[in-house]
Amino acid sequence: MNPAPMGFTLRLRPAACVAAWVVLASQSLADTVPADPAAALRARYAELGQQLEESPIQRGLHVESNESTSTPRGDAYAVIQYPFATVAAAFAKPENWCESMILHLNVQYCRANTRDQPPRLSAAVGKNTNQPLDDTHRIDFNYKITASNADFLGVELVAMDGPLGTTNYRIALELIALPDQRAFMHIQYSYTQGALARYASGVYFSTTGRDKVGFTWVHEDGDAPRLVRGTRGALERNTMRYYLAFDAYLRSLSSPVPQRFGHSLEIWFADTERFARQLREVRHDDYIAMKREQYLRQQSPM
Repeated sequence: MNPAPMGFTLRLRPAACVAAWVVLASQSLADTVPADPAAALRARYAELGQQLEESPIQRGLHVESNESTSTPRGDAYAVIQYPFATVAAAFAKPENWCESMILHLNVQYCRANTRDQPPRLSAAVGKNTNQPLDDTHRIDFNYKITASNADFLGVELVAMDGPLGTTNYRIALELIALPDQRAFMHIQYSYTQGALARYASGVYFSTTGRDKVGFTWVHEDGDAPRLVRGTRGALERNTMRYYLAFDAYLRSLSSPVPQRFGHSLEIWFADTERFARQLREVRHDDYIAMKREQYLRQQSPM
């Protein structure tokens, strides 16, 4: 992962520990969880109506981020063309999260342990090239279904510790049913970073990552609009890669089981190429070969 957890590859040491990892991070935001999360997500869907309809990224998809010094956060909101029940059934199983997360460029390993209570996901993140697991950064997430009923699902992955003093990592997915066999999905990433993590990110964004951009157009001091950079840009790139991974996994479910993973790889790569300015990092054949090897590796415990 990267200073935005799996969003960019930091080539500095020890800064790489944070860069490749920070955006997967998430903060325990219990104090910000609404009393009725389903109602809150429906209100957000109504609020974003025009932005979803006129999105410059893709119709029905909105990505946003903040630039908090201590608690960066990225959010993706998407109208998806799948029945609520199909999506809820898929992401209510921890092992299916690993089937989708491994599609992400910087996720090198993901394995669910459902014998533990709560279930746990062991992940390893690193560069956008194959690495021995000993050279990656391991994170152990607690998996929790926060709410589940006929028209709402909430799931979160939470880990307290990360590299270089980063803490409180959280990846969350919320889902509500929409008319016409559709659903509305919210994906959130957040984390807490200390001084060392902020320093590492600053080094990255002033060197290797200085020209990388996100998806939001910003205006500064009367200058012409430009795509956001820095931490926000990294958060948005990573958020988009995760959204595309979840979508690719869902789209592959119609394939026969033996071909399903290979199909999801092709879908994910083709979709990232639609946003080449933000997301292109590797060639097609390199990505497919790397992910097939990593997928085989994650069939065994770390």
